[in-house]
Amino acid sequence: MSTTNTIVLRPRFKINLERHNEDVLQTFENAKKTQNNFIVNRIDDHVFIKFPKEKQHFWSPQLHLEINEVDDKSCVVHGLFGPNPTVWTLFMFLHFMVAGLFIAFSIWAYTNWSLKNSYSLQVSMMIFMVIAWFVLYFGGSIGKASSKHEMHELNNFMNKTLSL
Repeated sequence: MSTTNTIVLRPRFKINLERHNEDVLQTFENAKKTQNNFIVNRIDDHVFIKFPKEKQHFWSPQLHLEINEVDDKSCVVHGLFGPNPTVWTLFMFLHFMVAGLFIAFSIWAYTNWSLKNSYSLQVSMMIFMVIAWFVLYFGGSIGKASSKHEMHELNNFMNKTLSL
């Protein structure tokens, strides 16, 4: 699996197992009862692994596993590392808001330019939106870097549970 050496934005992976998917799901159900370093939740064929509230911070990652049956003797595990969905939604909302404001200010600047009016305020706001986007990008990079160790912990727990 390549995610152990390189952590990218919301890294994904796929593992083929020679076990029935219900057996794998039951393994995670059993792991939920035997340890308390992680919170393991199961909904149908989905398993969510995250840190307990007292160990979480703003950028704490979680691991979402989807365990699909291939046939009676095998399954495929699709994994996705990512921040808390609320944090991810907020972060994406801020990115779209900055992009939308940039477009709005550029239309306003073009309109003022066409009418031969001053457009310095609109251009300065466009520059500010670019700076805001860089701040969001680097903030996300710092958050991702700060949670890299936790992503490895989640990955190791999954591998240990699956005995990989």
